[in-house]
Amino acid sequence: MIKMSKTDANTGASLMHEEKKEVASPWPGPKGMIPVTSGQADDANLHNRAYLDSILVEMRIIDAIKPNLTTEIFGRKYSSPLTLAALSHLNKVLPDKSRKPMQEKVAVAKKMNVLNWIGMESDEDYMEMEKDAGDMIRIVKPFADHERIIKELQLAEKLGAVAVGMDIDHVPGENGDYDVVDGIPLGPLTFADLRRYVKATKLPFVAKGVLSVRDATKARDAGASAIVVSHHHGRIPFGVPPLKILPEIKKALKGSKMTIFVDGSLMSGYDAYKALALGADAVLIGRGILPELLKDGQAGTEAKIKKLNEELSQMMLYTGIPDTKSFDRSILHFE
Repeated sequence: MIKMSKTDANTGASLMHEEKKEVASPWPGPKGMIPVTSGQADDANLHNRAYLDSILVEMRIIDAIKPNLTTEIFGRKYSSPLTLAALSHLNKVLPDKSRKPMQEKVAVAKKMNVLNWIGMESDEDYMEMEKDAGDMIRIVKPFADHERIIKELQLAEKLGAVAVGMDIDHVPGENGDYDVVDGIPLGPLTFADLRRYVKATKLPFVAKGVLSVRDATKARDAGASAIVVSHHHGRIPFGVPPLKILPEIKKALKGSKMTIFVDGSLMSGYDAYKALALGADAVLIGRGILPELLKDGQAGTEAKIKKLNEELSQMMLYTGIPDTKSFDRSILHFE
């Protein structure tokens, strides 16, 4: 990064112009397939990581027992509150076209009895993944074509999805206009639109990408059954860390019976513990499994989830939390 200092002729204030260097992607595949954020001050991931690392944990050993990670989501029981986030298009990124990371991820979730999320995929690819899947949630984008949204939601219901939802944070694109994904134009999302999508199926609807009390309560009022508190790996510049806003959202939704998921660079079981202690019902793990999924496939991903569960269990045992319904925010301390 090169910094050049200038002076404002009117105020005498020093102006700093930053010339940003392109950030190299750590992920395989075509440029832009897996987004990489700037690493500069506007990168919400930097603030998120700093906030996560600032949360410390006190120890409560006496009477602590090995915890039970069983978690109920939408009336179904899973082995852990860790769920596999809504990754997309991974079947296109590897040189070895015989591998299908999306199907490998589906197989991991089914074998380990954890809830799986599927992101933006064609109906044909989604149907292929669904054939041998366990429980899945299909997430769609806020397409400008509203009928496409309805069609994709209803297909998911027909094929046995546990829930459906939308990446509401995908409305804006980097150019200040509505986003375009895979050449498909996206558009605005009104409260009336959201209510229509909620009513389009009988499945629980998840508003994914909530980062304010305002959007959380609007999702509730539109009839959504759940939200994902998230900034979608730093889509919004200078975005508030999801865990920082989570307690306010939890308080605002008290009594609503809404399920609150959280994601945002949760790279370890310790990170997941902090999210759960702050009020999440379950968490999404995406980039936390991405290297293992792309490099070592199903076996590597299973090993990583096992490690994350061990870390979560370790922290619960250290702090006297016997199960996933007993998390206690008072255990956390903030630097």
